[in-house]
Amino acid sequence: MTRQMVEYRLKLGVVFAACLLSPIAAWAGPPFLTDDPEPTEPGHWEIYAPLVDAEGRGGAFEGAAGVEINYGAMRDVQVTVELPAAYKHENTRTSWGAGDVAASVKYRFYHDEKRGLSAAVFPGVTLPTATNGMGAGRVTGFLPVWVQKDAGAWSVFGGGGYAINPGGGNRNFWTGAMAVSREVTRNLTVGLEAERKGADTDDGASATSLGLGAIYRLRAPVRLLASAGPTFEDESGPTGFHAFLAIGLDY
Repeated sequence: MTRQMVEYRLKLGVVFAACLLSPIAAWAGPPFLTDDPEPTEPGHWEIYAPLVDAEGRGGAFEGAAGVEINYGAMRDVQVTVELPAAYKHENTRTSWGAGDVAASVKYRFYHDEKRGLSAAVFPGVTLPTATNGMGAGRVTGFLPVWVQKDAGAWSVFGGGGYAINPGGGNRNFWTGAMAVSREVTRNLTVGLEAERKGADTDDGASATSLGLGAIYRLRAPVRLLASAGPTFEDESGPTGFHAFLAIGLDY
């Protein structure tokens, strides 16, 4: 067996073992709703803390504030763990509690540096660790594929997958997204994105979200990440919103 075949089988073994043993799924590439196939470099860390996100309509919204940790476990393999505190605001009342612990394993199975093309899978699950009714109450899963094309200062990335959402009144659904970003200066990258998400409950509706995101590189190893935009449900109703803000550290 060649060295390349041994390395390939080891990678598959790591991904398979991590999917079985890890509490898996950070389902977005900060600060965007969609993700890209680029893993963290081997032996390096990416930490987003504090990380705050929100989504809702009018005066009712919910989200999480917590920490996301990415580690380059080996070439083309990234392990991600998310430790959130969840919140929900309705009228003048805000409730807090622990969120569902999540983690994910990203495996980039294709990478052509000359053509600027890459693709990865990012399977995940969440565990029902939330308190005060802030989580799903069950194990959930997500099975996405992400692709990317780079051309100079431009990048196009996105993809989607199937979400497993068990529970009474819930339903599994498909979701997909695409983003375009450009490195405007050495320190600033901006991007536009669109996401389409299926209904996750029996009485719910599919929705489309648009967003504008930016990454500003401060003095190493610090970055500032932010995004926001509207969300439109297929059924009539007020336009919703989503927002994200985090400080990123690279080591």
